[in-house]
Amino acid sequence: MGTALVYHEDMTAARLLWEDPECEIECPQRLTAALEGLQQRGLEQRCLRLVAREASEAELGLVHSPEYVALLRGTQALGTQELQALSGQYDAVYFHPRTFHCARLAVGAALQLVDAVMTGAVRNGLALVRPPGHHSQRAAANGFCVFNSVAIAARHAKQKHGLHRVLIVDWDVHHGQGTQYIFEDDPSVLYFSWHRYEHRRFWPYLRESDADAVGQGQGLGFTVNLPWNQVGMGNADYMAAFLHVLLPLAFEFDPELVLVSAGFDSAIGDPEGQMQATPECFAHLTQLLQCPGVYPECPSSPGPLLDEPPAARPHKALAQDKALTALGRVLYLLDRLLDGQVSSGIAATPAPATAATLDVAIRCGLSHGAQRLLCVAVGQLDRPPDLTDDGRNLWLNIGGKEAAAPSTFHVCVPLPGTTGGFLNCVLALVLPLAYSFQPDLVLVALGPAHGLRDPQAALLTALLRGPAGGRVLALIDEESTPQLVGVLARVLHGEAPPSLGPFSMASPEDMQALMRLRGPLEPQWKMLQVAASP
Repeated sequence: MGTALVYHEDMTAARLLWEDPECEIECPQRLTAALEGLQQRGLEQRCLRLVAREASEAELGLVHSPEYVALLRGTQALGTQELQALSGQYDAVYFHPRTFHCARLAVGAALQLVDAVMTGAVRNGLALVRPPGHHSQRAAANGFCVFNSVAIAARHAKQKHGLHRVLIVDWDVHHGQGTQYIFEDDPSVLYFSWHRYEHRRFWPYLRESDADAVGQGQGLGFTVNLPWNQVGMGNADYMAAFLHVLLPLAFEFDPELVLVSAGFDSAIGDPEGQMQATPECFAHLTQLLQCPGVYPECPSSPGPLLDEPPAARPHKALAQDKALTALGRVLYLLDRLLDGQVSSGIAATPAPATAATLDVAIRCGLSHGAQRLLCVAVGQLDRPPDLTDDGRNLWLNIGGKEAAAPSTFHVCVPLPGTTGGFLNCVLALVLPLAYSFQPDLVLVALGPAHGLRDPQAALLTALLRGPAGGRVLALIDEESTPQLVGVLARVLHGEAPPSLGPFSMASPEDMQALMRLRGPLEPQWKMLQVAASP
């Protein structure tokens, strides 16, 4: 019940056989550098290693036309000049006699990963694949992509495992138009993509990459594009996009499986992407995606699957080395999170002593190395009277009485009465405050009659693992039900929280209360400044 790593060395076999400055950056080193980074850090050995298999032509046919599959099969017998001529019929593509084999392995790797998660063999996984897939369309190669592995994986999950809702997150710096086209009329797949757009001046230069392309027919509203019209987007921008755009939609959609087209040309160090998001940011994004990625009927509660090669698109050798190094670090951090290498715990306290115990816990945390401590108290729990606003602690009370003297470091939030209100509170206020504060340790205290349902308490605790790198201590009433103790233990161990159940919209009163709270806090907290209003 850990993390799978799927790879096959044959995926490095295809390479460019002629001069083409646009295509030469799609090289075997993109794959080998990523694997070497995992091996050097000892992470490969900690994963369940799966050797990729070739996808069958029937599996390729879940997305691609028979004529297109036959055309690609025929490339195995073509000479260099014929391959070059065929490649010229597509945009930014080259073919090699081994391309068909490599592309079938890339798809097969994604399918193996889906099967491993859905059968409970692993909780989540990473597929290192080449060639990539998200630009590939039903009958056309495009942008280095031959077969759309993530789209085939989604269709496979629906067909073989009976899923009804699959979320695909595409954080490559280029729009995955192939995936969008395939699912634009399908309400069973929610597709989210952020990408460099610059008012259609960045590849693939498509009108349908803009924000108003939201699907069609029955799939209307199930395509979500977030086009970046400038470069230099950083950690706060990416986090805000998740907290205020993707995650609210994802929780309402309630996916049974999450697939990620994880191209890392959207990370710092890639000269074509020109973005500033750090590897640590992608680790946090991955952890956030594990929360809505729940399939309640599967004993493993699947988290996200990362499918797409770590893309580096530099134009100079030195820049390529830099991008590949940054890539290895991204994968290292993602693998640590997926593997659950965190320290956390639960402490049960007598109900009358909860506040006193919380006071002791705060002081112990601050005196034993925590420079910045976040306490999220739920219910009627008073802030310790002599706790000062010295910048080392942030007290956030949900559902308690309003503070006599609220401040930047003392925030009281009414407990919303609906699922939507609760999610807005957590995503639009609690998490932006937590990430802005950057705590070393998080204390989650559930007081007597705290008012949260078990899935809500689990989700809150799971999401708060991110800001402090997993260092979370949950304090609960010793009279709490075994069900609550069990679900908190599981999320602190790295499992996804249970579904929140049927979605209900936030009430106007809850929204107004949240806006009133955010306003005075925005000048002090950067993540609230960047984040759009809910």
